Amino acid sequence: MPRQFLCPVFGSSLWLALILQSLISSAATYRRPVSGGKRQSFLERTLILLDVNTRSPVKVLNDNFLSLQLDPSIVKDGWLDFLSSKRLVTLARGLSPAYLRFGGKRTDFLQFHNLKNLAKFRGPGPDYYLKNYEDDIVRSDFALDKQKGCKLASHPDMMLELQREKAAQMQQVLLKEQLSNIYSDVTLTARSLDKLYNFADCAGLHLIFGLNALHRNPDNSWNTSSALSLLKYSAGKKYNISWELGNEPNSYRTMASRSVNSSRLAQDYSLLKTLLQSVRFYSRANLYGPNIGRPRKNAILLLDGFMKNGGSVVDAVTWQHYYIDRRVTKVEDFMKTRLLDTLSEQITKVLKIVQTHAPEKRVWLGGVGPAWAGGTNNLSDTFAAGFLWLNTLGIAAAHGIDVVLRHSFFDYGYNHLVDQHFNPLPDYWLSLLFKRLVGPRVLAVHVAGLQRKPHPGRVIRDKLRIYAHCTSFHNHDYVRGSITIYIINLHRSRKKIKLAGTLRNKTVHQYLLQPFGTDGLHSTSVQLNGEPLRMVDNETFPELKPRTLRAGRTIAMPPVSIGFYVIKNINAYACRR
Repeated sequence: MPRQFLCPVFGSSLWLALILQSLISSAATYRRPVSGGKRQSFLERTLILLDVNTRSPVKVLNDNFLSLQLDPSIVKDGWLDFLSSKRLVTLARGLSPAYLRFGGKRTDFLQFHNLKNLAKFRGPGPDYYLKNYEDDIVRSDFALDKQKGCKLASHPDMMLELQREKAAQMQQVLLKEQLSNIYSDVTLTARSLDKLYNFADCAGLHLIFGLNALHRNPDNSWNTSSALSLLKYSAGKKYNISWELGNEPNSYRTMASRSVNSSRLAQDYSLLKTLLQSVRFYSRANLYGPNIGRPRKNAILLLDGFMKNGGSVVDAVTWQHYYIDRRVTKVEDFMKTRLLDTLSEQITKVLKIVQTHAPEKRVWLGGVGPAWAGGTNNLSDTFAAGFLWLNTLGIAAAHGIDVVLRHSFFDYGYNHLVDQHFNPLPDYWLSLLFKRLVGPRVLAVHVAGLQRKPHPGRVIRDKLRIYAHCTSFHNHDYVRGSITIYIINLHRSRKKIKLAGTLRNKTVHQYLLQPFGTDGLHSTSVQLNGEPLRMVDNETFPELKPRTLRAGRTIAMPPVSIGFYVIKNINAYACRR
C-alpha cells in the first residue's frame, strides 16, 4: 500500500509540533495503571492519532464507484431466469447507483441468437418443470412494479429447490471448464437478454454488455455479425447499454489456441466504435476496454501496445485483479499484508501506461474478486473476505481508480455477494454500508502512532488501514460537510484511535462490523454494532443503526474487525459543495 496514504503526512513543522505534543499528552491520559506492578504491555500502550485534510479532496471518483458484475455462466446454470426475483432486485437496488457488467471468462464464447426461446427445443429431462419457465414468467406469481413497470416474481419453493440442484450439477461442469481452459459456447436468446436488461433497469443499474471478441474471420479480424444482430435488437428495444469487447485478451492463447496482438486489438475496438456509430441509438454509447487480466508481463505489454495503437477510442481503460487462487485453504491467507499490498503495486503499473499514452483517460478496475476460479468455499463467501474487499475499495479510491466492479453479485462459485438462497453474504452488507456512507470525494489521511520500537508506521501501514471520504450526498441522515472514515483492523488485539486536529471533539456515529455466530472469521453472517443483520422480508432492509460516540471519545477497534465512522457536523470545506 502506498505509504503516503497511511503513514503520517505533515504539512508543516507547526502541525508536527502539535501532533507530537498531542501524542505525549494522550499517552499520559490513556496509559492505564497496571495491577500487580507488572509493566504495561506494548499492545496496551499503542495509541493512534488520526486527522484528515478537510480543505480539498485528493481524488474525485465516479458516483458509481462501487459497481457489480454478472458472469455469462449465469445463462448456462439457469440462474438468469430467476433475476426477476423480488428479493434479488431489492438487494441489487440497495447497491445502486452502479454499473452492472455482464462479462467474465465466458464472454468470448457467448453467442446471441434472435430467437424468442430455445427452451421449447429442449427434450424432456429432470428439469422439465423449469424448461417452460424461460417462456412463461407468469408461472411464478408474476407482478408488475407500478413505479417502473418492472417484471418481478415470487418463485415457488419447489422451483427454487430444483434450480439449486441443477445449478450444483452445472457448477462442477463450469469449474472443470475453467480449470482446463476448454470452454463450451453460451447461447443468449433475445428473451434472455430481455430478462437481463429487466433486472438491471429495475434495480437502477446501468448495463455494460461484453461482446464476444473470439468470433473471428479466417484472417483473424473480428467477425461482427453476432454483435451487429445484438446491437440492432437492443436498439429496437431502446435498451440503454454501454459496451465492451472481450475479456482478458492476454489469455486467448491458452483459452482458445488463438492470440490477438495489441495492434489487432486496437483495430477491433475501432471497428466496434464504428459499428456503434452505424446504429443510430448507440452512436453515443460508451465503450470500455480492453479488460486485460492481472498486469503481469504479457498483459502489460498488450495494454501498452493497445494504448499506443489507438486504444484511446475507449471511454475508460479497464483491467482485472484477483488476489489468490482457489487452492488457498486457510483464513490467515486472506489477511496477509503482503497479499493486500499487491493491488497497489498493480495499480501503479497500469496507471503508468495509461498516463503515458492518454493521461486524460479514466481507469477502471473492471473485475475484482477475492479468489480466482470461482473462489474458495468457506472462505471467499465469509467475513474474512471482507478485509480484501474493503482493502480493494480503499486502495483503488486513494489511487483515483474511477470504478471498481465486484465479481460477482450473484452466480456460481463463492465470490458472490448474494448466495443461492438469495441471502446477503458479509461482503454484501459491507458494500451496502459503503454505498450509504462513502461518497466519491477522497480525503488525505494523516496518521501518527506511539510505539514501543522505533519503526514509524509499521503497525499502521501493515495491519491498521485507514481511509477517509466525504460522506455520501445521497445519505440524507447527514448534512453536507460530514466525513466518513473506514478502518480495517487486522491485528489480533484491540486498537485505540484518537481523533485529532480538525476531527477533535466531534460527535461520531460508529458502524462496527464483526462476524456473527460461533464460526468467527468463517461466518457467513454479520453483526452491526452487536446486532445481526438480516433482511426483514423480500423488499425490506434492516435498519442500519449507528452507535453514537460522545465528542472526544477514543475509538476502540476490536480485533480483526471493520468499522465505518461518520464525523458529524464537521462542516468540512471539501465536502460542502
